Amino acid sequence: MSNLNVKFVAADREVWEGEVSRLIARTTEGEIGILPGHQPLLSVLIEGDVVVVPTSGERRTVQIDGGFLSVDKNVVTVVAQHVEMADAS
Repeated sequence: MSNLNVKFVAADREVWEGEVSRLIARTTEGEIGILPGHQPLLSVLIEGDVVVVPTSGERRTVQIDGGFLSVDKNVVTVVAQHVEMADAS
């Protein structure tokens, strides 16, 4: 099974990059889950949490203030003005 390469980018820096098995985010159209093999996508995100599950299995929560998400060939990029990684849960 393949994984997703996810990158979180704030206005002033790259916050986090890693391999994940899935990502869950809230868009203006509702909640979306991204798994490996997802179709290309560009979507507007709303303020809130984005959940990623790294391949190590430790679920992480990332707080954003809105922004956008792009998916292409198992690469997911989340761009927001402010991005804050919460502690591993």
